[in-house]
Amino acid sequence: MNKAEFIGSIVKIGKYGTKAEATKAYESVISAFTDRLSRGTAKQRVVRLPELGTFQMKTRKARKGRNPQTGKTIKIASKKVVTFRSGKNLLTSL
Repeated sequence: MNKAEFIGSIVKIGKYGTKAEATKAYESVISAFTDRLSRGTAKQRVVRLPELGTFQMKTRKARKGRNPQTGKTIKIASKKVVTFRSGKNLLTSL
């Protein structure tokens, strides 16, 4: 499902009359997620939605890797990643 299909389903299922209203709602949710996941301490960088799951910002440590073409060892820098752990309600509804 892409963004346009998702917004279309919000209009169809939800109580938003137009795609413009649904787009504003979608952008507000994305903005809230981005704001919460990018702030302060590790405990603050979590979004829990009981029916859906938990989104959490984590830092992946720097590590060594291998270039598959040359076989040389390379350094892979540390990186921030967002992880998702599905909620119980989501798993039982599938």
